[in-house]
Amino acid sequence: MKVAATGEELRGHLHGITGKRVLVPTMGALHAGHLELVRRAREAAGDGGTVVVSIFVNPIQFDRAGDLAAYPRPLAEDLDKCRDAGVDVVFTPEAEAMYFRDRSVTVTESLLSRGLCGATRPGHFDGVCTVVLKLFLLSGCDAAVFGEKDFQQLAIIRRMVRDLDVPVEIIGCPTVREPDGLAMSSRNVRLSQAQRADAPRIHRALSKAATLADPQAVLACARAEIEASPLARIDYLELVDAETLQPVESLEKPAVLATAVFFGEVRLIDHVPVRRGH
Repeated sequence: MKVAATGEELRGHLHGITGKRVLVPTMGALHAGHLELVRRAREAAGDGGTVVVSIFVNPIQFDRAGDLAAYPRPLAEDLDKCRDAGVDVVFTPEAEAMYFRDRSVTVTESLLSRGLCGATRPGHFDGVCTVVLKLFLLSGCDAAVFGEKDFQQLAIIRRMVRDLDVPVEIIGCPTVREPDGLAMSSRNVRLSQAQRADAPRIHRALSKAATLADPQAVLACARAEIEASPLARIDYLELVDAETLQPVESLEKPAVLATAVFFGEVRLIDHVPVRRGH
């Protein structure tokens, strides 16, 4: 396994390599969910293909300085996990290697990013789109794998690729969960013991509410279940169209019930599909 710290080193490691290149962009603190993305990438790359994993805590997608500072960075452990998973190249840049100090170009999506995480985290998806496009260009990847847990992010990246004619196939991978239903996240390690024990209520609440037929009842049920905990604070809770991500007033088409919930300073996101007759 080769490790690159700069874009020049990454391109050097990949120079002359034939076969399909598949990228797995991450911010590190790798867990079983990330390793499932790597497995899917290896499958997509096929015989003779190359799997590239990026590990970069991207500063321009954080809206809270405290969240950026507290984000876990166990790089040595992450490299061991990549090696064990059969990753070919790992890209581990620092911010100075990714961004010029006087950078003045940002990639902005203006429709799908208006609500949900985009409404409560100003500039977040500008940072995501900018870094993802840079990673596509630096790696020269043919495909990239993203987790469906961040479903808004996945939808926005698909839109960016479509609208900018980026020649990269986007592969979505289903959310990987803990046995108690909590969506796997690098932020989970920051939960206290009590918060970790209570956090699975997010998925239970969404799943229970998704069985209802009326949009207002769906939202009211999920809100009541989450707010029953004194440890949980809802950042947003919305029922949106599965394609446009706009709020819905009926369940005539596939929808998504999505939430972000704070446990202390730790912000967790999750979603479930909602369909009429679910």
